Amino acid sequence: MFILSLSQKYFNMVTQELINPKSIVVVGGSNTLNKPGGKVLFNLQDGHFKGNVYVVNPKEKEVQGIKTHANVADLPQVDLAILAIAAQYCLKSVEVLVKEKGTKAFIILSAGFSEENEEGAEIERQIVELINSVNGTLIGPNCIGFLNPNYSVVFTTPIPKLDPKGIDFISGSGATAVFIMEAGIPKGLTFASVTSVGNSAQMGVEDILKYMDESFDAERDSKVKLLYMENIKKPQMLLKHASSLIRKGCKIAAIKAGSSAAGSRAASSHTGALASPEVAVDALFRKAGIVRCDSREELTTIASIFMHKELQGKNIAVITHAGGPAVMLTDILSNNGLEVPPIKGPKAIELLDSLFPGSSVANPIDFLATGTAEQLGRIIDYCENEFSDIDAMVVIFGSPGLFEVYNVYRLLDQKMKTCSKPIYPVLPSIINAEKEIEDFISRGRIFFPEEGALGKGLSKIFFTPKPVPENFEMPEIDKAAIRSVIDKSENGYLLPEDIRSLLDAAGIPRAGESVVTSREEAVKAAESLGFPVVMKVVGPVHKSDVGGVVLNVKDTETAAREFDRMIKIAETTAILIQPMLSGLELFAGAKREDKFGHIILTGIGGIFIEVLKDINSGLAPLCKDEAKSMIRSLKSYEMLKGVRGQKGVNEEIFIDIIMRLSALVTIAPEIFEMDLNPLLGSPDKVVAVDARIRIEK
Repeated sequence: MFILSLSQKYFNMVTQELINPKSIVVVGGSNTLNKPGGKVLFNLQDGHFKGNVYVVNPKEKEVQGIKTHANVADLPQVDLAILAIAAQYCLKSVEVLVKEKGTKAFIILSAGFSEENEEGAEIERQIVELINSVNGTLIGPNCIGFLNPNYSVVFTTPIPKLDPKGIDFISGSGATAVFIMEAGIPKGLTFASVTSVGNSAQMGVEDILKYMDESFDAERDSKVKLLYMENIKKPQMLLKHASSLIRKGCKIAAIKAGSSAAGSRAASSHTGALASPEVAVDALFRKAGIVRCDSREELTTIASIFMHKELQGKNIAVITHAGGPAVMLTDILSNNGLEVPPIKGPKAIELLDSLFPGSSVANPIDFLATGTAEQLGRIIDYCENEFSDIDAMVVIFGSPGLFEVYNVYRLLDQKMKTCSKPIYPVLPSIINAEKEIEDFISRGRIFFPEEGALGKGLSKIFFTPKPVPENFEMPEIDKAAIRSVIDKSENGYLLPEDIRSLLDAAGIPRAGESVVTSREEAVKAAESLGFPVVMKVVGPVHKSDVGGVVLNVKDTETAAREFDRMIKIAETTAILIQPMLSGLELFAGAKREDKFGHIILTGIGGIFIEVLKDINSGLAPLCKDEAKSMIRSLKSYEMLKGVRGQKGVNEEIFIDIIMRLSALVTIAPEIFEMDLNPLLGSPDKVVAVDARIRIEK
């Protein structure tokens, strides 16, 4: 066995001058609050920054009570510069600040750089070069700014409540950052830091996450990270540091937007057709343990769940005074893999006897619209102490507006402090109980306005796998033999003999076969392999589509006749003959995706692969648990176990093949696409019947 590590070194560019500056200059600071330079200065001062604040504005002598400097050359030494001036003036300001003022951190709010035109891109490149020359940090350009408990330099609102134990939020879009904060703050979410990376000219989402990982202090730092990304430029960095943070006890959720064009490229293999950059993103997120979200609402819901105690099991008690929402939540939980188990027995009867007539404790636990805070407390206590198979509680409690519900929400707050099981509060009356909800939030609580989003979020978090170990064992394969074949090969599809050599070197079992170019060779090979045999054309990509596959050839006459027919098919260079094997048709393949490495795919094979598309993916290198999960989470997994008298598939051998395929492409990254289709699986073996391998060096 050989050991594979996911670690990789990256230069850290986040400086202390960005995190905790002693002095800040706003270049382009203004008295006009509807300009970025005015609003960012206002927010900086309103946030009670304790260091020195300077302003550069050649048209004003004083801005928001601060004496101004006419240009950056007049400044004293300054740690952090906020630039809110036109793009064409930024380069000169950065040059002076870097070379004369010792500035090591920059946040450029200005637009007009690489997102606009080539001229802007060149200015951006030169700015990065200058800042890199002093090992400085750049956030932006074209961003809304940065805030942490030390200072706030964003030109937008809202400014969230800053709490070291709140959420660290990194966004590739300034507007999206604002909208997500607007969605989260009314639910009670607080933030430890917000970073808008804009064009990511130097520092992207991945770099900020890297800094959070390398500087992480479990006692001091937030354990919840939210990411919004439109591009993943450094997937290996993201994988390394996200998985590292999660292993340290953090929870990470992310939106990766911009997926709609993922499948536009033409591909020449089954794997190429099924794999895409978005499949790679899914595989990376699963490998890292990141919960992938599709919308702002889902991201803030997942974040809200993260801020509660962690769900340890699948069994949920739904507690309500309103039947409809409870029924809808029960459906959503059940349909997404969680359980709302029936509650029975003497303790259930005892609880029911203490509630008003007409109540139900069967689960959902409905204590009626007339139910009291005292009754809710009793129900929670029973779920906590008496019903051992309950893992968590969802409490749905609104108000018709006839009376105040402060007592209910304050009791809920107390029970959330004392119970070991998580309690998720669904408070739907955002108008009728507005003041009571505000009081609940003021106690440091986070609520869910809608039960459906909560139910889906709980399921998504529960079934997101933990990150893979940093070091793990892979099957031993013959590296020297593999490199010998790859090094001598040209770009394009490998010859059958080279494919056989690679499969043998990787330890992937294959069917016996013979490649023939004459009628006489075909007859001799068929007799040697033993009838019945399968005959396939060598050359065409999709053999079945051109009549290039013949099954169950039982005699020499048929072998000779089919050779004569098949050798005339366009692009055919030879005929492959194999013994006729039986078993369930399976599929495994690999596709190299730029920057991500190889995606490994597996599922049901044969002609159904692109019809059923029951395929799961993973990012190489794969550990055994990943390979096992890929197989067991197939919709057709029951077929692999055997159904209706059909024999199943040897799962351990199938897992081993997937891991060996992963090891092969790790040793031979020049493999661009690879298909093992079909693999024939039976109780005692899984064998590769056909394979295609394309090299791109």
